[in-house]
Amino acid sequence: VQLQASGGGLVQAGDSLRLSCAASGGTFSRNIMSWFRQAPGKERELVSGISRGGGATYYAASVKGRFTISRDNAKNTVYLQMNSLKPEDTAVYYCAADPQSATFTSKSASYDYWGQGTQVTVSS
Repeated sequence: VQLQASGGGLVQAGDSLRLSCAASGGTFSRNIMSWFRQAPGKERELVSGISRGGGATYYAASVKGRFTISRDNAKNTVYLQMNSLKPEDTAVYYCAADPQSATFTSKSASYDYWGQGTQVTVSS
């Protein structure tokens, strides 16, 4: 599975962005899909995840209520709608695919496929 993330950019605090991650190759619907982010000097962290069928989602406490993850298995794409952005959301955002786990995991090693990352910068 190849993943291509897009949609990042430079915005002001309070603005919104929508990230997309398009998959090619493999069977998209077999994968739990997640978004991670990594800020300078910090470890990569799990931001959000969505189950294979889309019926279950996970959000980190820091983004709950502001971010929404969704997927369209017909289009092989996962999205991350980010509202009310804050400067602390500034990071490189990565989409990742986990074909093996039964549920969401924050362990990067569980994800077999990664997108190239898209930069999100939120100015105050």
